[in-house]
Amino acid sequence: MISRDQHHAIGITRLRRSIRVIRVSWGAQMRSWNSMEEFEAFLDDGGLVEPDDDMPDAYRQAVFRFIELHANSEYMGGLTERDWIAKAPGLSNKLTALAKTQDEIGHAHLLYMVAADMGVKTRDEMTADLLAGRTTFHNVFHYRAYTWGDQIAIAYLVDAAALASQQAVFKNCSYGPYKRILRRIIVEEGFHMRNGEELLLKMAKGTPQQHQLMQQGIERWWWPSVQLFGPDTRPNDVLLRWHIKSERNEVMRDRFVQKMVPQLQAAGFTIPDPDLRQDPETGRWISGEIDWDALSDAIAGRGPDSERRLRDARNAWDGAAWVRAALDEAAAVAA
Repeated sequence: MISRDQHHAIGITRLRRSIRVIRVSWGAQMRSWNSMEEFEAFLDDGGLVEPDDDMPDAYRQAVFRFIELHANSEYMGGLTERDWIAKAPGLSNKLTALAKTQDEIGHAHLLYMVAADMGVKTRDEMTADLLAGRTTFHNVFHYRAYTWGDQIAIAYLVDAAALASQQAVFKNCSYGPYKRILRRIIVEEGFHMRNGEELLLKMAKGTPQQHQLMQQGIERWWWPSVQLFGPDTRPNDVLLRWHIKSERNEVMRDRFVQKMVPQLQAAGFTIPDPDLRQDPETGRWISGEIDWDALSDAIAGRGPDSERRLRDARNAWDGAAWVRAALDEAAAVAA
């Protein structure tokens, strides 16, 4: 009878063999383009790029950085969820935190695999760069969740913003492996967002103390969620031109505001934007001035909780070294 570690190792070995078969299939149909103009025409026509295609290096580097950022963010988000497995109120919420942790870490594993296949950096190199602070992750994971109200605000606001961004990428993504992985990630992120909506409504109908706790969470997480979409997209954004993103940042951000403001107000909560106003003619909500310096500081690792978050990530990685060693040993035996 094989051990649990050996069982996992065999599964990993089979997965790697399957990936090698897929690579051979892609390699047999490797494509190349004579110029950037020809390559962009292929993308404009809805073409999907595969890992072994002779893609332009500028495209390879830009797509790799985008996927690496996504992978880093999923990993750091998983560690945030992990912190609440023990602290969440009630068994049901603890199980939800456990499931979300598994989902987010699983997303990171899949994305690191896709990124590594691009041949820019190995998975170990990406991990080393993240833990050393040489690469970045989304701004929302540079903040601390102090209360259960914060954790609900993350599920309701942050997950909704992340889902909207991922859906915009999936819609017209030109890199085949990323598009295929996003299909699964988006489904699971949708469950996270729905969980946030359910929990927010419970708090809205709860005691005055619960309502206040939720309001405080919204006040802490509204602006980081809005900032997650980033400043207005530059006219020459190659991610748009090369069909990695399908919508401009300001369009996604505006859609988020139009959806969230009436929902929160209907639930009896206040938006922490004193300059928020509604256009009397169109009925559209217009945000006040956004502090983009806060976004820049967070992305650069100078956020309110950046130092602790990275320290926790390093501790988690070092603490799991024995698991990786056991799996590697079991995989060697199984092979």
